[in-house]
Amino acid sequence: MQKLTPEKLKHAKTGIGLRSGHMADILATQPDVGFLEAHSENYFRIGGVPFENLMCARADYAISLHGVGLSLGSADGVREDHVQKLKILVDLVDPVMVSEHISWSGIGDAALPDLLPLPLTEEALDITCRNITHVQDTLGRIIFVENPSCYISFPDTGMTEPEFITRIIQRTGCKLLLDINNIEVSAHNLGYDPLAYINALPTGIVGEMHLAGYQINTVGGEDVYIDAHNNPVYDNVWHLYDAALARFGNTPTLLEWDADLPALDVLLAEAAKADTHRMTHKKDPSHAQKTA
Repeated sequence: MQKLTPEKLKHAKTGIGLRSGHMADILATQPDVGFLEAHSENYFRIGGVPFENLMCARADYAISLHGVGLSLGSADGVREDHVQKLKILVDLVDPVMVSEHISWSGIGDAALPDLLPLPLTEEALDITCRNITHVQDTLGRIIFVENPSCYISFPDTGMTEPEFITRIIQRTGCKLLLDINNIEVSAHNLGYDPLAYINALPTGIVGEMHLAGYQINTVGGEDVYIDAHNNPVYDNVWHLYDAALARFGNTPTLLEWDADLPALDVLLAEAAKADTHRMTHKKDPSHAQKTA
């Protein structure tokens, strides 16, 4: 396997998720994609068919490990047994990227089946930075942290989410996994300008981007966007992606589709659309500003 770095992935095609429903087809057909993303917790059990399949995929592709269970915003710290399982997996797989969410999903022995956003306070900032630093020190590498999808707003603390994220990255040295779909979801639900969000982030901090399709639920007569990863990417998210490419440059990108999985060809066609946007941007960097 050729050793790739996030920098080299800028020149590779868009990646796709390595999900169990597509595993057999991916191993059999070896589609032409830039990398594969595996959910870390699915492979904490070393050995067995799922882990063996992951290592088979690793022989032909760069692997990104994307976690959903570290709970980087937990006030009582990340669970040490979880961090140690992640370290064992990282050491075995040697992934091109390791990522997690700027969120919390548990405290003490209680675990919640969701990625909950954090209040934008100094206390939450200190806790998140402390947890990220511990994880990075344990793994011996930087991690990428993903902006959350939000459904409720917290009281105004005088700090915006882009400011909160920027300060995390400045203090810990990690990189931002900029989820374009999450920006659109949160902007719609909380009523802010998604382009202003992107323009408020400094250049040089984004190491990866995610694209996905949200779900629209109607609650009390109003549409709520849900970060369900179960639809094709919406046009407004593609426009926002163009704006992100214009600001941050060509960036390794992953096409996520986690629920209601389509045929693999459908997923690959969505990834190919992302490649088209990236190539158009490389040829004409002003394209994003024209189309956003």
